[in-house]
Amino acid sequence: MNSSNDVRVFWGCFIALVTCAFGFVIRTQIIGDWATEFNLDETEKGRILAVGFWPFAFSIFLLSLFIDRVGYGVTAAFGFVCHLVSTYLLVTAKNVDMLYWGTLVFALSNGTVEAYINPAIASMYKQEKTKWLNILHAGWPGGIVLAGLLGIAMADLSWQWKVGLTFLPTIVYGLLLVGTKFPVSERVVAGVTYREMLADFGALGAFVAVYLISLTAFDLKLIDLDNLIGGGQTASPLAPFLSALAPAFVAAAAFGVFTGSLGRPIYFLLLLIMIPLATTELGIDSWITELMEPEMVPMNINPAWVLVYTAAIMTVLRFFAGPIVHRASPLGLLAMSALLAIFGLLFLSKAAGIMILLAATLYALGKTFFWPTMLGVVAERFPRGGAMTLNCIGGVGMLALSIGGVFLGNIQDTRVDSALAAYDQKHQTSLHATYVTQEKTSVFGKYAALDMEKVNTASEEDAREIVQVQATAKKNALATAAIFPCIMLVCYLGLILYFKSQGGYRAESLEAASSD
Repeated sequence: MNSSNDVRVFWGCFIALVTCAFGFVIRTQIIGDWATEFNLDETEKGRILAVGFWPFAFSIFLLSLFIDRVGYGVTAAFGFVCHLVSTYLLVTAKNVDMLYWGTLVFALSNGTVEAYINPAIASMYKQEKTKWLNILHAGWPGGIVLAGLLGIAMADLSWQWKVGLTFLPTIVYGLLLVGTKFPVSERVVAGVTYREMLADFGALGAFVAVYLISLTAFDLKLIDLDNLIGGGQTASPLAPFLSALAPAFVAAAAFGVFTGSLGRPIYFLLLLIMIPLATTELGIDSWITELMEPEMVPMNINPAWVLVYTAAIMTVLRFFAGPIVHRASPLGLLAMSALLAIFGLLFLSKAAGIMILLAATLYALGKTFFWPTMLGVVAERFPRGGAMTLNCIGGVGMLALSIGGVFLGNIQDTRVDSALAAYDQKHQTSLHATYVTQEKTSVFGKYAALDMEKVNTASEEDAREIVQVQATAKKNALATAAIFPCIMLVCYLGLILYFKSQGGYRAESLEAASSD
């Protein structure tokens, strides 16, 4: 680091990301307390949890369009105020609406933080972008570790005290950043115009971003397709996916006309890779935690310790990403990570008892470098795209969970359906006929799922057998989920071969281009 100002900016950005992780972890710890105090049903719980994610992506996309004009400092101040306001709203919440709006503002704060920390650090450390972005993003798992430990220690206190913990990192990063001077964007210093920045993102980038934004709006009923159709008709499962094409094509056409560019093909491919990447890193995370509970509880181990353990591995490794990237190159590191994630998921699908911790370790090793190294590749290869290309890759990752989450749920339902049918045949029982619903339809085809209303009223013996079969089937579904890192591995190997044919992977230098 070059100066005391740079040190304060970096650690202020780091702890801002820790604050984002605090909100995420604490929300997952206290959602049950909220359900009890405010009489939330599963739908209302899902609505509050969902609003903790999608505003993040919406804010990061919007801010990317003008953050270079307002400056990183102003954006940081806005994010700081939003973190304070949202935490206050949640601590003092008296009804469901306050929980909803407090969570929404917190998600906007997180998107704001992500919008300025990535381009700021990439502009400060132009020669080692991937290294410093990995160290920066150690703040996320680091925050999970710290908040997880504090949450376990405060298990007997009220949920308001746990939410109030978020004030601590918020105040720390606010004090660190006040009075500091943020760097000017690398692309602004190099004289790259606003239109040239958008040209790197291009029509293809606009299509992907707007398609996922529209799909999320339809999926969350922010735009109700049933009401648009009218006549009491219900939209088909394919309707959101098809309806999202119209605004995506309009946005792509507008971007294409304004910039005169389709965008960079490699960047478009990286946007598509973020869909399986986000599902592998974030989508499967919550699933694995749930799967570990039946294995950990008999050993008197709190399942929360597993999350803390894997996050600790990620924190340490991201701090030491520099030497690893130097030896393997960013794309080599991503390919190696995808391979480890494949073996980790396959191992988890079969592991039992204490071996599940070893399998989780392998999976943690695989997913550690995914997100920040992808940011590093974009920052190094597309510096002309500035905040637009860098931030939108993360925004696409968050929105991609709407697709990945549906697929993960579908393969779990399918596995449980077939496992119960096989169990009935083997043990001469009728669990499948009694507790599995009639055939349903999703965008991934027809499927059958457990009727949870019937399961909740099942006899003790039936419930025990269902839980046992369900846990095994869901674990086996992890082997199917390994298709995501398999897709990523193929793409990364293809990119490695492509760059080798071009003389090798290397970072683009705006300084060199401007001097030429």
